[in-house]
Amino acid sequence: MSEPSPIAGLHAATAELDPPLAAVDLAALRANAADLVRRARGVPIRVASKSVRCRAVLEEVLGSDLTASGGFAGIMGYSLAEAIWLAGLGARDILLGYPTVDRGALAKLATDPVLLESITLMIDDIDQLDLIRAVIGEKVSPRVCIDVDASLRIGPLHLGVRRSPIRTPEQAARIAGVARRRGFTVVGVMTYEAQIAGLPDSNPAVRLVKRASAFEIGRRRKQVVDAVRSEVGVLEIVNSGGTGSIEVSVSDPDVTEVTAGSGLYLPTLFDGYRNLAPRPAMYFAMPVLRHPADGIATVYSGGYIASGPAGAARVPKPVWPKGLSLIGTEGAGEVQTPLTGADHLAIGDRVWFRHAKAGELLERFNEVQLVADGVRTRVPSYRGEGQNFG
Repeated sequence: MSEPSPIAGLHAATAELDPPLAAVDLAALRANAADLVRRARGVPIRVASKSVRCRAVLEEVLGSDLTASGGFAGIMGYSLAEAIWLAGLGARDILLGYPTVDRGALAKLATDPVLLESITLMIDDIDQLDLIRAVIGEKVSPRVCIDVDASLRIGPLHLGVRRSPIRTPEQAARIAGVARRRGFTVVGVMTYEAQIAGLPDSNPAVRLVKRASAFEIGRRRKQVVDAVRSEVGVLEIVNSGGTGSIEVSVSDPDVTEVTAGSGLYLPTLFDGYRNLAPRPAMYFAMPVLRHPADGIATVYSGGYIASGPAGAARVPKPVWPKGLSLIGTEGAGEVQTPLTGADHLAIGDRVWFRHAKAGELLERFNEVQLVADGVRTRVPSYRGEGQNFG
């Protein structure tokens, strides 16, 4: 069987291992990291840990102290428990991307000055402030950032994700003022325009929506930031964007940082973006178990369905050997996945897949094989380190 690059290198470097296995092409990951930095044009990139879920990869782009290196600065975490764990490993700039109601983690935060200095909580509701205060008491001043809805509204249409209830400058100023008076330290504002960052450039209508959304959030973000500054003064953080919308975000002079994570691995959901180089870095391999019929090979497991709206875009894609396809009536299965176009596959052969989303794949694997110049390094995923943050 012919082996196209870069899978040939992954295949050879992991030949002695029994699949299932996950592997990362480090040359591709490093090139992707450099491309993110180029697109950010000097604006620091905060790494979205949910799209990585491997400490060694976070260290690859942020340095051994998990804080800042080469255009990357800080982590956007998805769980306070995760943030506390990362801070214990040396990270000193962690912005939660989502609110938390984890009382145990909040209690730990309140008793540790290093954690209080290193971690910024995300808020979008005064009730969250009440819950946090009830847990931590009145003596400490946690750092908080305000999540502002960045979706596009056109009449009754809501284009984007359902995140924060904070949308207007008045709403943002109000929660900032309440937080300040309650003893919180308001350090930033976040706007995540998912309808730009998370949609491929699939047709002219999508591109039109993206342009309209960029114009709308750019104007509204300035109003929001000015309103919050009028309540609390200088802001350390004005965070925006995602892998698919870096160029849009950095064009706004108010934005101090952008967030990216999926752009390191480049899963299949990013295949349709015109501003991204087609350079996938993460793959997983499954062994052929049997031949239920001519032209069909069944591999072990493989049903790693990505989160989001159910559909074909969320299933893994067989990419090597070429010519393989999932069967529409079965798809990718819990313990087996049949594939068509498999006349050339023998029992025990491997099939390499790409996942639809980035870090989610590593919730299925305890370790990742990092491959560079034919050399393989085995590193643990979050799961392999015994860390599960939900």
